[in-house]
Amino acid sequence: MYNKKIITCVTMENPLEDSLFYNDAGADAIAFFDSSATRATLEENISVIKEITASIDIPLIACGGVRKLEDVKKLLYAGASKVCMKTAPLNDISIIRESSDRFGSERIVATIDLTTCEDPITYGKQLKENGAGELLLLHYDKLDNYIEIVKRIRSEVGLPVIASSYSTDEEKIATIMSETSAESISLYNLSRHDVMSIKQACKRQNVPVNLFTSSINFSEFKKDDKGLVPCIVQDYKNGEVLMMAYMNEESFNKTIETGRMTYFSRSRNSLWLKGETSGHYQFVKSLDIDCDKDTILAKVSQIGAACHTGNRSCFFTPLVKKEYNDKNPLTVFKDVYDVISDRRKNPKDGSYTNYLFEKGIDKMLGKFGDQATQVIIKAKNPDPEDLKFEISDLMYFLMTLMVEKNMTWDDVTKELAEREKQ
Repeated sequence: MYNKKIITCVTMENPLEDSLFYNDAGADAIAFFDSSATRATLEENISVIKEITASIDIPLIACGGVRKLEDVKKLLYAGASKVCMKTAPLNDISIIRESSDRFGSERIVATIDLTTCEDPITYGKQLKENGAGELLLLHYDKLDNYIEIVKRIRSEVGLPVIASSYSTDEEKIATIMSETSAESISLYNLSRHDVMSIKQACKRQNVPVNLFTSSINFSEFKKDDKGLVPCIVQDYKNGEVLMMAYMNEESFNKTIETGRMTYFSRSRNSLWLKGETSGHYQFVKSLDIDCDKDTILAKVSQIGAACHTGNRSCFFTPLVKKEYNDKNPLTVFKDVYDVISDRRKNPKDGSYTNYLFEKGIDKMLGKFGDQATQVIIKAKNPDPEDLKFEISDLMYFLMTLMVEKNMTWDDVTKELAEREKQ
């Protein structure tokens, strides 16, 4: 059986901050929602969506502001996984067909407002016939028979359904998911939801949702005489070692349940939710056990500092070090890109990079083209040594173009990752 999904909504009030929170706090997707978007504000929204999708790991659905096919294209190209339309198909339903034909029905969501639509079944069928791949059923928590309507639409229209709720009541949200055949629920109340707590409520009502489940029971771990197992904590993106603490069975199970790292404090002889007082939570991304089953490795999204001293990592005091090249080849492109980006924001006298930005896109394109030619010429030589320098220059000019066009390596690597699936 498939797991039902919880989608949390964010608006232009705190879009990036809220998206980052829900990305870590257990949401399965984010809906960026702007019901009052205009032609002018849509461009601003697209910029925000780019920033959000570059920073989160879960899908984003763009909702609001669509008036024509070009708008759908811009939102999808900005990084949205799907586009949701409400008013546009009411004015001209052909936009659903055009968008579906161009981008695929699986990326097109159509909204039915159940408080105003007189015949949602017929309208739902019309949307399906025109290429909608999913339906969002909006109701503002005012319909007593909402659950029955959702069940009928899901059954008679035959499209995947996103139910909706403005409630903050975990059991009520779980009931909607339990008693309808909707594949997802979108939470419109803008108070920050405890998504993992909602999922636990769903679990109590036998609703299948994405939760952490350990493949090995804590009882199988090798513990010390106090029932503790050391846990090494890493940043899930860059691998930085942040801290080391201890877990007992209760803290391990609490971590699995809440998705936030919870330890056992030996000094206080009690459970310790990391960040409970400081706000510097650690959201679980993965937990692994070593070969001897006596040490846990946690990869987390760290909010703020991991160390009580205010340092990002507890391991900030050098003891001994042999000189060696510790440059990570996987981060070189990002490091150079960051330097180029900083030059653009903070110009430096005599900087050739700033000279390129001052001259503009035509100069950059000319230099990139010239350098590409140099790569071709040097590639004909049997000695690859010169080619190394020419390729390095080519990558530099490429990155200046990327910064000029506000494109990041994340944009490129995500596109390459998608191509791996094809």
